[in-house]
Amino acid sequence: MSERDDPRAASAAGILERLAAVIESRKGADPQHSYVARLLAKGPDAILKKIGEEAAETIMAAKDGEPRRIVAETADLWFHCLVMLAHYGLSPAQVLDELARREGLSGLDEKAARGAPPRGQ
Repeated sequence: MSERDDPRAASAAGILERLAAVIESRKGADPQHSYVARLLAKGPDAILKKIGEEAAETIMAAKDGEPRRIVAETADLWFHCLVMLAHYGLSPAQVLDELARREGLSGLDEKAARGAPPRGQ
């Protein structure tokens, strides 16, 4: 069975899509009753700041080597990235499509195709 046919992968994509639908449903909701509505109402700077905070917490958890905390902080980071995607009218499916496009490519080849300078330059 290929990874693309893996039921866990389909389940993971389904979870992301369901979360995205919930986030989408919070657009325009009362910010006093919904964390997501409050964050979306504050705009991109607040959303991006929260992503930065969650990324830092994920890094700290990884540096501490605590698996449960790494997973929890990564979930927080992914959730807030989903909020960002919703703000910009994007979906998890678009990110998964991009990951699928890159699957099997060398990271160096993929960066070269984008015209990204090699690291350290």
